[in-house]
Amino acid sequence: MLDKLMTEKRNQSTMKLDQLSTKEVLQLMNKEDRTVPDAVEAALPGIEAAVKQVIATFQAGGRLIYTGAGTSGRLGILDAVECPPTFSTPDDMVRGLLAGGMTAFRKAKEGAEDDPELGARELEEINLSAKDTVIGIAASGRTPYVIGALDYAVAVGASTVSVACNKGALISKHAKISIELETGPEILTGSTRLKAGTAQKLVLNMISTASMVGVGKVYKNLMVDVKPTNDKLQERAKRIIMEATGANYEAAEKVFEQSGGQVKTAIVMLLLDSTKEEAEAKLQEAGGFVRTAIKA
Repeated sequence: MLDKLMTEKRNQSTMKLDQLSTKEVLQLMNKEDRTVPDAVEAALPGIEAAVKQVIATFQAGGRLIYTGAGTSGRLGILDAVECPPTFSTPDDMVRGLLAGGMTAFRKAKEGAEDDPELGARELEEINLSAKDTVIGIAASGRTPYVIGALDYAVAVGASTVSVACNKGALISKHAKISIELETGPEILTGSTRLKAGTAQKLVLNMISTASMVGVGKVYKNLMVDVKPTNDKLQERAKRIIMEATGANYEAAEKVFEQSGGQVKTAIVMLLLDSTKEEAEAKLQEAGGFVRTAIKA
């Protein structure tokens, strides 16, 4: 079956890869990488459907769970762990599951991907429910671990999305929404950490970011729900307040402290000349959307 997958075929443009100079190898990789955004663009309808589903999941109090093996699973974890600092999400709101567990993040445990029961069991262990959305990621589109996870998600009534890098992927049949990225043969035959991995990362960026926009964690193009847990992020938070309100540094710093380090609250306080309590009430009424809160 592998020989029929485009991600496993030999790239006719790179047959003499081992004879090229370093500069030529890099130029060729760069040329191949430029095809990835086009593959993502062709899959935008499926990505849009996935984002709408994730927004609905968040609004209902559910979680987004990425699941995958190897590079695909690691990319899910990378996206998940950035959500709390960027959007102040609870730690379990967006999660990444990797075949073989977190030890497989540093040291490959490729055999773990062949166990469909493991994919199901790991979702069961985190108490997957019908309110959640599971996104199964597999470059080949046929990983048993991911198929097991998606089948378990369907069985408990959770929403399901598949992300594959081959057309007609097997996992597409196991998910309600399918995203198929035609990234084609890799420069290094079968090394799907390359174009396929890049395409998957772009898609996960889109899903998480657009979903957070959809639940009010962005004002204009500012990350107003940033969690200021260190000096750098505290300074960023103050700059965000300045950008959103036109206030100078001293005013932004003062209201940042008055708000208890809550950027959204500080912005509404300044724009509406309100107290912290009034700003919090406005935001709650607006479902967390700053733009709605300041117009209410």
